[in-house]
Amino acid sequence: MEKLNFITAGMPLSTDPKIGYKSAFDVLKSMNLDGLEMEFVHGVRFSDKNIQIVSDAVKMGFITTAHGPYYINLNSDEPEKIEASKTRIKETAKAGFKVGAYSITFHAAFYMKKDAETVYKQVEKAMRDITTDLQTEGIDIWIRPETTGKKTQWGDLDEIIRLSKEFDKVLPCVDFSHLHARHNGIYNTYDEFARIFDTIGTELGAYALENFHAHIAGIAYGDKGEKHHLILEESDMNYKDLLRAFKDFNVRGAVVCESPNIEYDCALLKAYYESL
Repeated sequence: MEKLNFITAGMPLSTDPKIGYKSAFDVLKSMNLDGLEMEFVHGVRFSDKNIQIVSDAVKMGFITTAHGPYYINLNSDEPEKIEASKTRIKETAKAGFKVGAYSITFHAAFYMKKDAETVYKQVEKAMRDITTDLQTEGIDIWIRPETTGKKTQWGDLDEIIRLSKEFDKVLPCVDFSHLHARHNGIYNTYDEFARIFDTIGTELGAYALENFHAHIAGIAYGDKGEKHHLILEESDMNYKDLLRAFKDFNVRGAVVCESPNIEYDCALLKAYYESL
């Protein structure tokens, strides 16, 4: 990636719902934003018309990513649910690849009261199946398990870095709000953000910082982790120091804003970053 791009989680709120993606990209253009993350959270449904619209937008220079369905658990006790989860991830990857998306992300698994190493091995096995199938089909796109916001969910930063070392096309999606919530308020200072980038660069190489995928939002949290997203200025999320760390480490890629007022906080993030 040539620069850090700021994109919305889904279509902007001011999108005309009757027009859909065409209106969404018009809004993004008018606000000088860089693209959007396609939200397939309830299933990968993508009409030929929308595929064409998003493909055309990508050719015009917009950045797109895709978020897989919420109904994914690669550590389910039921084998058929694991298979369905793998299918949903592959469907997300195929949909993203069709339109020239940059990468896809998803919440990979729940611990299900099992020890972390057992869950890691299960997720790794499923990821090997997924990446092998996608490679066989010629689907070339970054596959990114996301850092998760609840302690019951698999996906702390170390787990995802470890998984990324095993596969050529797997890298982290770092949700900074989730990390902040998962650890009940830490990961919210410049030094902590810098340590994240330093760890990723050291463990995975400079290309992981040059091809980054991040989520940012305000977030409410408690002892068990994430509760819900908030508008940035109504939260304690230290986005200014986070953006300074992005700049200092010359991170490039896509920053997805997931605040409830997505396009407005996305514009806030981009404006502050560009002021540095």
